[in-house]
Parts: sequence; C-alpha cells; structure tokens
Amino acid sequence: MQPSTGVVEAIILDVKDRERIGGAFLNTSAICCNHTLAETGSCKLGEVIFQKNVDNPNWPRVIKTDFAGTYEEAKLEADEIEINSNGMYYLYFMFCNPELKGTVINGRTVWKNPNGYLPGKMTPLMTFLGIMSLAYLVLGLAWFLRFVQFWKDIIHLHYHITAVIALGMCEMAVWYFEYANFNSTGLRPMGITLWAVTFTTVKKTLSRLLLLVVSMGFGVVRPTLGGITSKVLLLGLVYFIASEALELIEHLGNINDFSKKTKVFVVLPVVFLDSCFILWIFSSLSKTLEKLQMRRNMAKLELYRKFTNALAVSVLLSIAWIGFELYFNATDPLSELWQVAWIIPAFWTLLAYSLLVVICVLWAPSRNPTRYAYSEGEDFDEEGISLTTGDIANKLERNALVEDLEEDKRE
Repeated sequence: MQPSTGVVEAIILDVKDRERIGGAFLNTSAICCNHTLAETGSCKLGEVIFQKNVDNPNWPRVIKTDFAGTYEEAKLEADEIEINSNGMYYLYFMFCNPELKGTVINGRTVWKNPNGYLPGKMTPLMTFLGIMSLAYLVLGLAWFLRFVQFWKDIIHLHYHITAVIALGMCEMAVWYFEYANFNSTGLRPMGITLWAVTFTTVKKTLSRLLLLVVSMGFGVVRPTLGGITSKVLLLGLVYFIASEALELIEHLGNINDFSKKTKVFVVLPVVFLDSCFILWIFSSLSKTLEKLQMRRNMAKLELYRKFTNALAVSVLLSIAWIGFELYFNATDPLSELWQVAWIIPAFWTLLAYSLLVVICVLWAPSRNPTRYAYSEGEDFDEEGISLTTGDIANKLERNALVEDLEEDKRE
C-alpha cells in the first residue's frame, strides 16, 4: 500500500550541464543520494543527485515516475517540455533503487525544433544538399549543351561521364527530399532512405570506376580495357556491396544495433577497397604518362599531367581531412560542436563534385576529338614529328611504338 516503492527519473539536460548530474559539486563521486548526503539537505534519499542551474533554475528538468505498492508497471504521463536556448540536449532515464534493476522502458520521445523536426546538426545539411542539387543541375545542363553541340565527335568516355553526372543529380535530389520529408513529418520512411543510400553507393562506385578507366587511358591511349575489364568490374561490384552495407548501417540502424567492433568490421573493407582504387589509379596513370611520353603525344600528355595534378591534390586533401575528422570526433564525443558537424560529410560531397568538374573540363566534347580520343596507329602529337628515311634511330623508335600499340589492342 506504499505510495512509492521505487522511482524512475527522466532527466533532460543540455550537454553543457552534464557535470550537474551526480555529486561532483558535493565532492563525491556518488550518483545517488545516500543517508549522509540526505542529512545535509543536499538531496533526497533514493534519488539522483543534481545541481540546479543558477542562471536557469528550471534546468536540468526532472520528471519522476513512482511505482506504487506491488505493481510492476508505472505509467509516465505525456509531458511537453519547452526549450528556450540552443544546445545539444540529452534525455536520461535513471533510478537508484537496486530492486528496479532490469526495468524496461517502452515509449517514444518527439523532438521538434522551431523550423521542423530535423535535428539541429542536420539542418544545415538540408540547405547544403539543396545547393548541391542546383550545382549538379548546372553542371548537367552545361554538359548536355556541349554534348548536343558536338554529338558527332562523342566518344565512349563521354557516356560514362554523363552517367555519373545524372547519378549525382538524382543522389542530391533524393537526399534533399528525404531530409525535407523528415523535417516536415518527423519520420524517416525506410523506402526513401534506402533509395537515397543506394543512389549514393552506385554513384560512389561509378565515380571510382570512372577515375580508374580514365587513368588507364581508356578511349585516349587504348581503345578498350581488354582482358582487365573483368577485374575492373569485379572490384566495382565488391566495392558496391561493401559500401552499401556500411551506408545502410549508418542511415537505417538504431544507435545500439551494432557494437563498435561490428562497425569497424564493416568499415575496414571499404577502407581497404578505397586504398586498392587509389593504388591502381596512380599505377595506371604512371603507365599512361609513360606511353604518352614514348609516343611524343604532347597534347594528351599535358592533358593527363593536369589530371594527375588534380588527383594528387584531392588525395592529399582527403588524407588531411581524414586526420581532421578523427581529431574532431575524438575531441567531441558528446556532439557539443553540433553546429559545425555538418561540414564533415559536406567536404566529401564537394570533393567528389570538384573532381567531376575537372574531368568534365579536361574531357569536354569538342570539334577536335583527336585532342584526347584514341585513333588507329597514332604515334605522335597533333603537330606531328617528321621522320626521315635516313634516320635509323627514329625508324627503330617508330617500330617500337607500333609494337606497343599492337600490345594495347591485344589487351
């Protein structure tokens, strides 16, 4: 018949006030109030110790729910809490009675910001996704006009670039719609999120494959990929599967669905495959540059040097940003810097877009496709290097180049 045989406290606090929970201000490490502390009047026996904020006496907010008599269930009545200052807020359910060990809490909490249901750290991302959607639209329009203008001089590589641009437009648009829907309804339908994740994974995979085939000189130094086509496709397929699993866990899994070890197990394959792409890309670029130097094709050589420089800069920026990201996450485990956290994923989107723009500029359709397109029996640059019948050394070099071309065709 006792009115309270145990109490569960729902405590809402700004992360900046986390030191107010527990007895730190009383020079004790205790979380729950004991007889000694209760006698001093600092807290109530059997309840969580907390210190009120002098500047805001109503915080931290504590909502108590009591178990009565021998009842094994207690209902927390619906309550609405108004928050008047920006911050990262947490909700904890805590109890001090050891008899309540194993208590299960069922229910839900609804968090809404002044501009909608989207969490504060995700709100800038919605604006960013809208801007990126327009950026991809502008790039797609410019590419389409160029494509139509010089449609007679189109090579296979141009179709690959078109596919990546189209996927980028779809990816940004679907993610923006997903965020806007979440902001207006407070719900994230699994179907929309699944489509957004899949678009992201397909675009990431095709973007890496595009960089790889461009580095191999596809359509520029060699007409086809030959025998390595199957290896390129296999790497792309494995990367798609690993990346899709990682993205699904990040966007569809609950916070406690996976342990840290499980997450590491899913992240490592993606990191390994990205490393394989980087090594293969730069290895292929080195061979392509070497072939172009042997053929004295100065126009294409200059084109690939610019591409190599852009790629090298992007890799260096990626390494630096990974270091910054690790430092950021290590020094901000409770998301106190939530207002600037959006720049972490935004950087990777900008970097991918920048690389795509570089490729579009370097390999844009033009009236002079031989500037970068492969042609039968090409040996030298467009300006031409003459060979005299009496120059034996040049003849031997020419024969070596023809043999090299035949080897490319066999591949």
